[in-house]
Amino acid sequence: MGVARIASVSGLRGIVGDGLDPLIVSEFVAAYASSLPPGAIVVGNDGRLSAPVFTPAVISAVLATGHDVLDAGAVATPTLGRLVRQRQAVGGVQISASHNPPTYNGLKFFQPGGRVLTAEQGAAVLDRLNARAFDWQPFDRLGSRWVLDDPDRDHLQAVLAIVDVERIRQRAIPVLLDGCHGAGGRLGQSLLRALGCQVLVLGGQPDGLYDHPPEPTEENLATVRSLVQAAGAAVGFVQDPDADRLAIIDETGRYIGEELTLGLAVELRYSQAQGPLVLNLSTSRVSEEIARKHGCPVWRVPVGEAHVVARMLEESALLGGEGNGGVIDPRVGYVRDSFVAMALVLDLMVQRRQPLSRLAAELPRYGMVKRRHDLPDSAQGVSSLLEEIAAQFPDAQIDRRDGLRLEWPEGWVHARASNTEPIVRVIAEAASIEQANRLADRVAPWFTIPPRGEPSS
Repeated sequence: MGVARIASVSGLRGIVGDGLDPLIVSEFVAAYASSLPPGAIVVGNDGRLSAPVFTPAVISAVLATGHDVLDAGAVATPTLGRLVRQRQAVGGVQISASHNPPTYNGLKFFQPGGRVLTAEQGAAVLDRLNARAFDWQPFDRLGSRWVLDDPDRDHLQAVLAIVDVERIRQRAIPVLLDGCHGAGGRLGQSLLRALGCQVLVLGGQPDGLYDHPPEPTEENLATVRSLVQAAGAAVGFVQDPDADRLAIIDETGRYIGEELTLGLAVELRYSQAQGPLVLNLSTSRVSEEIARKHGCPVWRVPVGEAHVVARMLEESALLGGEGNGGVIDPRVGYVRDSFVAMALVLDLMVQRRQPLSRLAAELPRYGMVKRRHDLPDSAQGVSSLLEEIAAQFPDAQIDRRDGLRLEWPEGWVHARASNTEPIVRVIAEAASIEQANRLADRVAPWFTIPPRGEPSS
């Protein structure tokens, strides 16, 4: 498969019309549905412009394998996970390219219980796809399609149940919500209004007409940052198109970011209870330091929601997440959830009676840089390059579970090939941005193409 399309155990993602087309989508979904027992499959999308092209292909493939379709329409990824569990479906398909540009689309698959597929389950789907082992059914065994009314209701009630609703309502907090013209704007508005917030909404309709690049990074949100301050909002919440991750802007217009989304949620949750925390290898030490301050164990796993969730279940974790703004609270579900993140941050603001800027300043402070390198054109693969790098740093603590992670007392650097884009990601963290850049520079000579991306703190 070419670089314009990436099929992996995590699902499928590619450029529409250049590697990603209704045929490959239909076959991929048929391979997935053919592996499932009898029962209904929930289908949703993140509101991209190409959703009307791929939604019929997905639905047709599910029906053709004899499964009923529960059609949720434009719906957030964590909501789809809730629907799979609530409706006792045998699976779910989210049509989404997450934070990727509008030229992309993709697929994410769910297992019964509302979790994304494990690596083993994803590999089995790939094997079935490559073998073209599709369980097409005759005319009298085809599935039926059912449209779900108010697909957000159960998810909304679950999120409201984990915070002090009345305490938050009394504050009538002014909030700017940027739904990024994705699937989360509808439920985001409902949640914030149920919490008594004064809400200014940007991009609330799931039409894919993005006002800025959909990845909620600091450089992409310059206009939104200025609007938060101009509107007098106490906080700005920015979702990605499928609403499984959240970036935060404080009342001064400062980009708090995605790493600290998880840190703020961890701060609130550990003021209430104790238990293990699960993070991926690329996530900041901020959340780890908070959990250890409360005497709680922290587990690190390879990047990917499935790895985090599997360890959370194994350890009966209190909370889990990834540094991309993805908070996973088992009281609501085992999917990264921007709505959970918003509710927990608002609860923390009310509990501490402090502005968001102060709460963020009180978190442990680290500097982090995130760089993107195009895949090398040479025949030498990424794995070989990473082994060369590891050999040059015998003084580092080395973790090879996901690419290469090198850790020293002063900080760490993690280099890995992306599962969703044809790039290598290099993330480094230290006590300051300057130190983090120096750590990232240590591995830079092995990637001849200049990096893309800006430092973030």
